[in-house]
Amino acid sequence: MRTTTRQQIEQEWEKFGAFLKRGGLRLTSGRKAVFQAAMEAHGHFAAEELVKQCRQKNRRVSRATIYRGLNELLEAGVVRKTAFGEKHQHFEHIYDEKPHHHARCIRCHSMIEFPDLQEDAIYHPVLEKIGFTVLGHEMHFYGICKHCSQKES
Repeated sequence: MRTTTRQQIEQEWEKFGAFLKRGGLRLTSGRKAVFQAAMEAHGHFAAEELVKQCRQKNRRVSRATIYRGLNELLEAGVVRKTAFGEKHQHFEHIYDEKPHHHARCIRCHSMIEFPDLQEDAIYHPVLEKIGFTVLGHEMHFYGICKHCSQKES
């Protein structure tokens, strides 16, 4: 599990502040609380985890503010969103991240991250040739992890 350094938090805070300024948005106590909760989260996290975290720390933030704030953090480039075949989205920090993909066990829901093998070099030219502007991509694999496979044996 990665730990967040003070320098990383300050860099992300500056990035978020610049985003708010560009959009003519005020830095409210709700936005600040969502930012803090997201920075305290580790690994992949869901919006509902931030709701619980804010309640535990007596941060008075509505569920709607958390969802809205996460979307702002997403637009600011502080977090990225990914789906794992569930109804809700997961988020993860972008700082200090190398491009990667995910594999998820369908039994225990454990997650494996593995490096991006530069698939963009193959797919982007094909898509751009047909007039599609690529903004990003995700690749997810689903299967059964080694631990769950060994349980069956």
